[in-house]
Parts: sequence; C-alpha cells; structure tokens
Amino acid sequence: MKEKSSFTGQMGFVFAAAGSAVGVGNLWRFPYLAAKDGGGIFLLIYLILVFTVGSVLLTSDLAIGRRTGMSAIHAYETMHKKWKFLGILTFLVPVLIMTYYAVIGGWVLKYILLFLQGDMGQAAQDGCFTSFITDPSSLGYGLVFMGLTAAIVFAGVEKGIEGVSKMVMPILLIMVVGIAIFSLTLTSVAEDGSVRTGMEGLMVYLTPDFTGMTLSRFLQITLDAMSQLFFSLSVSMGIMITYGSYVKPDVDLGKSVSMIESMDTLVALLAGVMIIPAVYVFLGMEGMSAGPGLMFISLPKVFAQMQLAGRLVGLVFFVLTAFAALTSCISVLESIVANATEILHTDRKKTILVLSAIYLVATGVIALGYSKFYVEVPLPNGSTGQLLDIMDYISNSFMMPLIALLSSILIGWVVKPKWILEEMERSGHAYSRKGLYVVMVKYCLPIIMFILFLQSTGLMA
Repeated sequence: MKEKSSFTGQMGFVFAAAGSAVGVGNLWRFPYLAAKDGGGIFLLIYLILVFTVGSVLLTSDLAIGRRTGMSAIHAYETMHKKWKFLGILTFLVPVLIMTYYAVIGGWVLKYILLFLQGDMGQAAQDGCFTSFITDPSSLGYGLVFMGLTAAIVFAGVEKGIEGVSKMVMPILLIMVVGIAIFSLTLTSVAEDGSVRTGMEGLMVYLTPDFTGMTLSRFLQITLDAMSQLFFSLSVSMGIMITYGSYVKPDVDLGKSVSMIESMDTLVALLAGVMIIPAVYVFLGMEGMSAGPGLMFISLPKVFAQMQLAGRLVGLVFFVLTAFAALTSCISVLESIVANATEILHTDRKKTILVLSAIYLVATGVIALGYSKFYVEVPLPNGSTGQLLDIMDYISNSFMMPLIALLSSILIGWVVKPKWILEEMERSGHAYSRKGLYVVMVKYCLPIIMFILFLQSTGLMA
C-alpha cells in the first residue's frame, strides 16, 4: 500500500493550514463587517470567539483528521458508524465552495491586470466591477485561476501545497504589514476643509461604537463575528480534517492550533488597519458603509486618489489578495481530492485531472451566472442571489453552522471529549485548554450553533 503523503513538520503544516485559513474572507469580509458592526465592539467579540469557539472547532477538526488518518467522510464513520452522514455533509461544503472560489480569484486577477496597465481611473469608475462580471469574457480569468490551483495541488502535499504556502505566507504577512503602516500615514482634505488622517481612521476601526445598541443588534454582531470564524479558520468544511490527516504523530497539535489561530487573526486585524483608515481618509464615514463592495468598488477609488503611489499600493494589495485566495482555493480542492481518492480508491493524479476538468466547467458556469446564466433567486435569509450567491448561501449559511452543531453533539455527547483530548496529547505534549474544550464542546457550542443556524436560515428574525 502506498504511504500516505504528509507535511514535513510542524512549521510546514502550520504555514499550509494558515494559508488555507487566511483567505479572501480575511481581506474582504472581515474589514467590512468590522466597519458595519461598530468597530471595536465587533473586534472584541470576534477575539473572544476566536480563542474559545474557534479554538474548539479547529482543535476538533485537526484531532479528528490525525487520529483517523482520513478525510471527512471516512473520519466521521471511524468515529461512529451511524455518523457517516456527517462526513458526507462536511464533504459537500468544499464541493460547493469550489464551484465559485476560482471565480472570485479571477476577479482579483482582473484588478491586478488593471493596475499593472495603469488603468486606475477605469478601476475606480462606478460601473467597472459590474461591467466586468456581466461580460462573458470574464470567465477566462476564473479559468486561469482554477488552472493554477489545479497545477499546485497536482504537485502534491510537500512540493505543491506546503512548498507554495511556505513561500506565500511570509510574503503575505510582510505585504499586509507594509500596506497597513502606509494607510496610517495618509491624509486628505475634505470638501468642507477638514483634514482626515489615517490615525483618525484607525480610531474609527478600534473604538467601540455603542450608538443605537440594543440586545437584538448585539446578537446580530455576535452572529456576524461567529459566521466570520467559518471563513477565517476554514473549520466545519472538512479542510482541516484533511490537513490533520497529513500531520505526523510527533507534532504538538495544541501549539499548532495556537499558531494557526494567531496568524490568521493577526492577518484579519491588520487587514482592517490596511483598509478602514484608507477608506476613511478618502471617502469619510460614508465609505464605511460600503459593505461587500468594499474591495472591488470602494478601494479602487481610494487607490485612484493616492495618484502615483496608488498604482503601486493597489497593485500590491490585489497581488496580496490573489495570494490569499490561491492558498484557500488550494486547500478546498485538496480536501475534495483527498475524499475522492479515499472513497473511490483511485490514483491521486488521475483524480486531480478529472476533478480539475469538472471544476473548470463549474467555474465557467458560475462566472457566466452574471451574464448568460443570470438568475434572481430569493434566499431564506431575505437576500436575492445569483448562481454564486446560491452556492455561497448553501455552503456557508446553511451547511457550515449545521455541521458545527452536529459535530459538537457527536464529540460532546456520543464519543465524548476524551476522544479528542487523547489525540491532542498523543505527541507527549500537554494540552493546556482541556477544561475550556470540554465546557465549550458539550454546552456552549451546541447552543451557539443552533442559534446561528436559525438566524442564517431565516428561521429566527
């Protein structure tokens, strides 16, 4: 039997797992949620959740993967034969996410090209983004991004995934810090003659805003922060179970969890420092309400107002975003490949080729969801979605909270927390969060996830 691929050691694993976790969600979703949800209030709640709920979800996924040595479907079946269905649900999340992740990566490639060509004015125009995604030619960018992802996964765990992650993650961190520092030095004179500075924008980001705070609003902010965890830590989608199965027995999983969540959170916080002060300086408080359009609509306007420096900063920013999207896209495809080879007992490279062909087609269909295949479907959470939005809603708003809820019941009440804790200490290293883990997985997590599931599916107004 062929020996299972693995990461070379703890740092290789940490960089690969952090690369999966640090994605577009950190650079795009985190800053706009922070701006929408009262700055410092959102940050405080998010940090508390990361090191409690997030830690439990990440610990569970990695420990399940390493103890079973398998990907999601067989891993849950190994834990308890009657819970194989949970593995199937978990496997379906990356299957759905993969249909659209390369499309978003393609959008980023388009903006890299615009800034390389010096077309900042075009990028900053109100209709630029809409014109691009509604043009059928946009699918070419998504196909290129999907092809690049497939090539890296084809190269294998050590040479492909770990090699790229070890190179990309340090570069990504340096770029994030550099742009964040630059954002704090910015100044602009508003039409009324007042001067706005990057440091003032930083205070907008960090200072809690309790204006109009009600219990309902506090709950919504908490739920926003919780949903961001799924994006940020790549949990409840089988990816970290797959990566855990590649970790050698002597690796300290507890230390790895701390390093991954710290690295991921640092990038998310710095993304806010990168983006929010710059948007505040050039667009004022109105710019803070840009929502999901922050990256592709508001930020190009900010870069355009920086003039010559904006071309370089904008280019660096979108290259950085491409790196983040690529490492996440790699991890999603790898999870699908690992599950497929285990289920079908097929050759890894042949499986990658077949799956890549399937997802090149899927990427094309989703990319054309704003033009040739345009639809408007009302979603249970009150929004209206196109093809990409539908895939995103099913995977992130419906399935991931449900999987986290069921997983906490399985671990907390069926196989019991000891099953996870034994694996956390198998390397001979003590796991310092034992007590927290037991309380969270048995009592807190089921309640939190049940509420989040009701809210995300529109069952709780």
